[in-house]
Amino acid sequence: MSSHPNLELNNLKMKEESLAHGSSFSMREPEYLDEAPPRYWGRFVDGFKRDPDSSLFSADPLGRLESGSRTHNGAHYYDLQQANINTAHSGLARKLKGRHLQMIAIGGSIGTGLFVASGKALAVGGPASLLLAFSIVGTMLFCTCQALGELAVIYPIAGSFATWATRFLDPSWGFAVGWNYAMQWLIILPLEIIAASLTISYWDENLTRAIFVSVFLFVIICINMFGVKGYGEAEFIFSIVKVVAVIGFILLGVVLNCGGTPEGGYIGGKYWQDPGAFHHGFKGLCSVFVTAAFAFGGTELIGLAAAETANPRKSLPTALKQVFWRITLFYIVALTLVGLLVPYTNPKLTGGTNDADAKASPFVIAIEEAGIQILPSVMNAVILVAVLSVGNSAVFGASRTLAALANLHQAPRILGYVDRKGRPLVAIGVATGMGLLAFLADLPSQGVILDWLLAISGLSTIITWGTICVCHIRFRRAWARRGHSADELPFKSQVGITGSYIGITLNVLVLVAQFWIAVSPIGYENKTSSDVAQNFFLKWMGCPTVLVLYGSHKLYYRTSYVTLKEMDIDTGRRDFNVPILLAQEREEKKTWPLWKKFYKIIC
Repeated sequence: MSSHPNLELNNLKMKEESLAHGSSFSMREPEYLDEAPPRYWGRFVDGFKRDPDSSLFSADPLGRLESGSRTHNGAHYYDLQQANINTAHSGLARKLKGRHLQMIAIGGSIGTGLFVASGKALAVGGPASLLLAFSIVGTMLFCTCQALGELAVIYPIAGSFATWATRFLDPSWGFAVGWNYAMQWLIILPLEIIAASLTISYWDENLTRAIFVSVFLFVIICINMFGVKGYGEAEFIFSIVKVVAVIGFILLGVVLNCGGTPEGGYIGGKYWQDPGAFHHGFKGLCSVFVTAAFAFGGTELIGLAAAETANPRKSLPTALKQVFWRITLFYIVALTLVGLLVPYTNPKLTGGTNDADAKASPFVIAIEEAGIQILPSVMNAVILVAVLSVGNSAVFGASRTLAALANLHQAPRILGYVDRKGRPLVAIGVATGMGLLAFLADLPSQGVILDWLLAISGLSTIITWGTICVCHIRFRRAWARRGHSADELPFKSQVGITGSYIGITLNVLVLVAQFWIAVSPIGYENKTSSDVAQNFFLKWMGCPTVLVLYGSHKLYYRTSYVTLKEMDIDTGRRDFNVPILLAQEREEKKTWPLWKKFYKIIC
């Protein structure tokens, strides 16, 4: 209902001479002023003001929609319908383009897990275990990303998987998964800033880490204060550096393996014979299996980014098609060469002091063994870029998840504050505030403190991936129940529901492997009972944490499992006229040259 015209005219300045005795508002002539646009400082300040279209505070005059959690007969209950409405209208800026999404997906999967942690995995399991485990987890990730893409294209809403879990499974499970995921990124930020400061010690070990902690934290804050566009551009640059580095190493690795250096001869598969392809047998494979799962963590950020993408229907499928090639090229090929160039008995593989120590990187070790002097420093610089990229992604992932939880009424409402630039300012402030823990870098016990904090949400990535697959299956069932077919979807998972079942199965296997390695770690015969107990809690604490979050929310709100009949598949859904879109795309494809048709099929 529109407001009263007199109230609208009250906002206009009136010429005094136009007022006569008995005149009304409709008889007055407004005074038309040529107001100068606000200057830079004024625009800067206005940008921090609350977005009037955001759902932080309800505009409902009767207060009927004021909160997602209400009381009835003295008992609390969760208003799922209002939560769905709020996440569909979050006020986040949609400024990401296709190239940003592609590089965000790449940047999420190429980091210290590939450059450094793969070295320890090689030492534990051997080259065959390394290759086999990363291939299996890569298959799991491909299936999960297909499910993620199908849901993100049709529901590009704030919070993505936390919101889908709330809507399609159980609000309490959405609460548990969302908070666990947010906590993971909140702790990763100071960890990565410390790791970045430690990479500097590769060149000079006498430098004070706190100086670089301040510099790196300032850089990450500045990037995120430019909004989602700033984050996207930064990840675009970071990812290009990492991609060029991996491709460069692959080319160099082929040359080194074929005996391309004066001192070295042909290597071939020598190290697969001596010391061997496997190490520590099946337990070694399981250990590498777990490492591989965590190395791929961050790829799911593309789901969060969908809510801030200008055209997710066009950009997301293109980015997701390339997941397979990224896994194949950047992980399988690169790690195959690592296994050929570095024997798992090399003591440098386990000599790292932290997760970003370039001295333990198999890439750096392979280059050093070839007698090349300059490239190890280049690889260390690439590792520094990778660490900063993860820190940048940590602020994005934590802030967007916290803002979505606030919109879902599963977190303090102030965290959902979105300014006129589309930035969740309060959530960004909380995320960057956690970065202050990085100033523990100069304390001897900083590693122990942060390891225990990270253990709280240590299984978050695996739980999130499994949840995405379950949400996809539940959505497809509800979609069919409403009389829709899969052909009506704007983007269909290439592996369908079967892929989601495969994804769930492999995620469960990773959890089982993690439990076994936690209970019975490699070399436990030489460990004390205290060391074994500590190892167990560090690796498995994430599971009871999720269950405690789930149980607490369930007891407080008495939520129930969302049945197919009750499931809301309409709120926040992007309506696409799929037949018309497909017809337009077919007409456009007719004009493409042959090379482009082939490229679009595989990419």
